[in-house]
Order: sequence, then C-alpha cells, then structure tokens
Amino acid sequence: MQAKDFLLELGLEELPPKAMPVLMQSLKQHMESGLHAAELSYREIEVLGAPRRLVLIIHELATKQNDRQVERRGPAKQAAYDAEGQPTKALLGFARSCQVDVEALELLETDKGAWMMFRANEPGRAAEAILPELIQQSLQQLPIAKRMRWGASRNEFIRPLHWLLALYGNEILPLEIFGISSGRDTRGHRAHSPGVLTIESIERYRDQLRDAKVIVDFEERRTSIRRQIADVVSEVFPAAKENGIQAVIDEDLLTEVTALTDWPVAMVGRFEERFLEVPAECLISTMKENQKYFHIVGADGAMLAAFVFIANLQSKDPEKVVAGNERVVRPRLSDAAFFYETDRKQTLESRLPKLESILFQKSLGTVLEKSKRLETLAATVATLIKADGAQASRAGLLSKADLVSDMVLEFPELQGTMGRYYAIHDGEPAELAAAIEEHYWPRFAGDRVPQSKIAASVALADRLDTLTGIFGIGQAPTGTKDPFALRRAALGVLRICIEHSLDLDLYEVIGAAISGYTETRSFDPELQTIVFDYVFDRFRNLYEEQGISSAAFLAVRKRPVRSPFEFHQRILAVEAFRSMPEAEALIAANKRVSNILAKSDLQDSAEPGSVDDRLFQNNEERALYDGVVACEDTTRPLLISGHFAEALKELAQLKTVTDKFFDEVMVMAEDPALRDNRLMLLRRLRALFLNIADIAELSS
Repeated sequence: MQAKDFLLELGLEELPPKAMPVLMQSLKQHMESGLHAAELSYREIEVLGAPRRLVLIIHELATKQNDRQVERRGPAKQAAYDAEGQPTKALLGFARSCQVDVEALELLETDKGAWMMFRANEPGRAAEAILPELIQQSLQQLPIAKRMRWGASRNEFIRPLHWLLALYGNEILPLEIFGISSGRDTRGHRAHSPGVLTIESIERYRDQLRDAKVIVDFEERRTSIRRQIADVVSEVFPAAKENGIQAVIDEDLLTEVTALTDWPVAMVGRFEERFLEVPAECLISTMKENQKYFHIVGADGAMLAAFVFIANLQSKDPEKVVAGNERVVRPRLSDAAFFYETDRKQTLESRLPKLESILFQKSLGTVLEKSKRLETLAATVATLIKADGAQASRAGLLSKADLVSDMVLEFPELQGTMGRYYAIHDGEPAELAAAIEEHYWPRFAGDRVPQSKIAASVALADRLDTLTGIFGIGQAPTGTKDPFALRRAALGVLRICIEHSLDLDLYEVIGAAISGYTETRSFDPELQTIVFDYVFDRFRNLYEEQGISSAAFLAVRKRPVRSPFEFHQRILAVEAFRSMPEAEALIAANKRVSNILAKSDLQDSAEPGSVDDRLFQNNEERALYDGVVACEDTTRPLLISGHFAEALKELAQLKTVTDKFFDEVMVMAEDPALRDNRLMLLRRLRALFLNIADIAELSS
C-alpha cells in the first residue's frame, strides 16, 4: 500500500513551558490510538515542540484504509418472505439499512437455520478524509488545565493559534482549526527570523527552521543545552574538570529551559562574593525559580559566585547579554540576603505565636496547635525507638516555626531548610536543627528518609498527626483525590520505619496521635483501627513497585503484625520461601489443611494444640509429629529475633513428612478420638507457618 509522510504544525503564542512535554506526549498517544482505531498504518510518530509550536510528524502513513469485506445478517428466511413469497417489511427495512435492493441480498444457510445476508466490499477511506477528524479529536483530548479564548471567537485552547501548517506527501492537507486554514507557511525565530517562512517539503522542514534559528526537536535542544552548559563552564573556568568545577543541572529546570528556548545559547554570569554568606539553598531557589539559572559548584560542593543562563538568541554582543542578566539577578540576591539577615533577628521560638495565624485545617485548628501536638507526640515516638526524647520534643515544637519567616514566605520550598539554619543560629543542637529540616523527608517517591532517629521521630509524629486528624474529620482520600497527600504520608511512615529498622508498634503510636486531639475534638472510636489499616494497606502499592506479588502481601497481612519493619521482614521471608523447591508442595499442603480445619470444629490458629502421640497408628503420623516438634524448637528463637527467612527455611524441611502423611493417613477417621488427634496435629503444623504468614494465600 502507498504511504506518505504527514506534517502538522500548530503555530501558537508562547506555550507554558512546564506543559509542553505533557502536551507532546498526550498528542502522540491520542494520535496513535486514533490511527489504530481507524486502521491506518504508519511506521512512526514523532512529536516535536518549541516555544511557539507543537509539531506532529507521522512517517509513512498509509494513503488509505484497507478495503473491508462487510457482512451483515438480516432476518431469518421464514420472517423475510410472506406466504405469497413477497418480501416482508422486515426484509425491506434490512435492505434499506444496507442501501441496496432486496435482490442484492443473499441467503445464508447453516445447520441452525437460514438467514438473509448482505455482503459487500467496502473501500477504505482516504487518509486525507480521516486525518482532520483525528486531529480535531486529539486536540480536544489534550490535558489542558486552563484554556484560553482569544478575539471574538468562542474557541478555547492552551494558547491562541496564529498559523497552521499541514502537509501530506508535501501537498497541503485541507484543514481548519479554530478558524485558521492550513497552508505551508510557518514562522522562524522571533528576533533572528521574524518573517513568514514557506516550507518546501517535509524532508526540508527541520533544516529550514534551523536556518531560521529554531531547533524544533525538543530532545535535540535539551541535549544541546546540557552539552553547552558543560562547555561554557570549561571555557570560563580554566581546568574546570581538574578542579571539580561544574554546573549543577536540575533535570526539571533543564526541561523547563528547553521549553522556553528556540535557539539556546549557554552563557556564564557572576555575582558578588558577599552573597555567598547567604545559605546556598536561598541563592539557588531565587536563581532557579525566578531566573531559570543553573548554579555552579566547586569540588567540595560549595557554591561559586557564578551561574549559567540560557539565552534564546545568538547575540552579536554577548557581553551585554551577560551584563544584563547579572544586573537582573543582583536585586534578587539582595532580597535573599535581606530576608536572611532580617529573619535571624528573631529566634524560632519567638515566632511560635505567629503560627496561630496559619490554619492547619479549619476543623483541626492552627499550625501552632499542631506544633504543640508534635512536641508531645515526637517525644513519645522517640522514647519507643530509643532516641533522645527531649530533643525530639523540642524539634517537634519548632518544626513549623520557619513557616512565618520572610525567606519561607518568599520561597515556600525552603521550609524546613531555613528552620535548620535559624535553629543553628539560635544555638540549638545540630541534630535537633537537622531534624527540623529532615522531618519533611521523604518529600516525594524515591526521596531520602530522615537521617537520625530524632528526625525520624518528628517525621513520624508529623505524618501520623495529619493522618489521624484528617481521617478523624472524615476527609479520607477518595479515588484519585487526595488533597492532604495522605497516601504519600502513609508511604513515608512505612519507609521511615523500614529504612531505620524501627521496632515500632504503629497501632500504639496512632493511639497516641489520636490522644493529642481528645481535649478539643471527638473522633470515631474505630479511628485507631481505620488509620492503622490505611497505613498498612499502602504496603501493597509499595511492594507492587518492587515486583512483590499481592499474594505475598495478603499472606502477611492476615497475621496480627503491628510493626511495619517486622511486616517488611516477613514479606522478604515469604518471597524468599516462594523460590524454594519445597514451596509449592508446602503451600498446597497449607491450603489443604486450612480447608480441612475450616470444615471441622477447629479453626486456623498460631497457637499449638495438644496432640496425644499414644493415638498414632502409623509411622507417617509419628514422623510428622516429630518433625513439627523439632521445628517448634528450632524456629522459636528465630521468630523471637525476627529471623523469619531462616525460620521458613527450617519449615521447608517438613515437605517430605507432610507429603507422606497425606499419602498414607486418613485424617477424617471414623473414630472421633483418632480424627480429633489428627486434626490437632494438622493445626499444630499450620500454626508453625501462621507464626510467620498465611502461606495458603500463595496458592492463588
């Protein structure tokens, strides 16, 4: 089948830089789905993007759909004709719906009866007819948070559309979007090539734009910027590699700058050394958020008084461009220095009353109330995990005080970080100061957890206070809505407990968190269980990301485990057990035992039952009993010390005697004494595994 390349360019006003990658990916996905549904074949779809354009290129797109053989079954033969052999209304209606005469219909005879049948060869539609429909549908489905209107039109899109380029096989594809008709004209760089640019062919499209100082390929620009940053640093700082001098490339900032530039040119600017007395995080925030600059560090990681910026033009006088950027950033840095100097005139503790003006949640009070709850709860957690309770308590009290500092009011992302600096300035212990910053960790998936146990105490207290409070007022997450980030908070609790190997009774701590609210608020009596279950159920998501099956999660979840770290150790043990050669048979045996016990008066239990060895009638009973007793002795110290994987290795030795028992012994004997004794033996066998997990769940 014939195929041609297709090019679509939407010429827009400057796109929001953070939206561009999402729009590109979404446009590609919707067009792929549309072409698949339309049965139009193609080799590859590319989506490109620059500040003023969104571009779609479909390589080797078929010129038409394949012809299709259409078959429709109509009424049964007896319902198609009357007694005189004339067509009935049912048959006439069927023929009309097929747009043919009755004579064009065929009779289909099968073993199950005869029906009227319409058969036809439906020619495939041309790509030129299908593409406009697919493009309109794809544009309507783009994830645009806030749409704009322009002029007198009622059209809405992410930005006003000014031109439309659409070529199919180098010929214009007739198309109209938002009142703009397609052609072969585009625009180059605003400064370097402001006029109209006529595209000769799809093959020449990128080169013509490049000549007009537009690199239309997003990834090409991104790669170029990364390379230019390294090159310009090496150029400005002699022996930069040898001295460990480099620009720190934040990937999100790199993506944003890529979306802001048509023709990126990296340059280096400088600022006064005096600004380095301000914490580096403050300087980085103001340069990154306001100016989109990349900071430069030395071999020791310390910030240098220089930065890389990306100009969107090739200047004939680059010194002026550098000077202009240095002039613009100076007031920003001066503001940061002023905020820092002003903030240090007050201690964190003296700021606490101002937290009364910040609402934590309208039904749960102010941030000051929360800080006082954290003061108590962090000390409780610290005592349980053998950390310094006094330092944890004070860190909890001061943890939110920097929210009312000038620096954090200007740069909210510095919350906690500035608290650490100000705490050190106030003379607080270094570990306490670090806890003020680290109690926000992990901020996102993959982020590090708090480094010290004091910080972990405050971090756990903060998250559990939020979880219990929000659940307590009935604002639990629903569907994809989670305005208070409770899922992230719960995952943070689990990660902190696991990565710090904390032997912490989470149910107990949740109870302590609830007690912090009891003087002012009344909650559901079941709240402690509700929050506990919610946090532990997040393990499922955590393990799915690690490739651990939901069956393993359920096997451990059915046991009364209240420590996240212990739960995790059991999960690892179960996963290791599943890879053993004995696992399949023992899983099946546990399932069988569970079913047998469920039908008797005995229920699953981790408590060993009493077995009378005088009632044994064969060697297989004796062998299983001896194996169970031996494993009870060998696994007991392993369970106490939390070595669950080693315990399951010991239990794997029961495979042979268990198999022989089921081969040779009738459990449900007619003699009630024999039957009950054998059931008790099986319960005791099952109890060994239930001490770790319900491995019968692994059978599904």
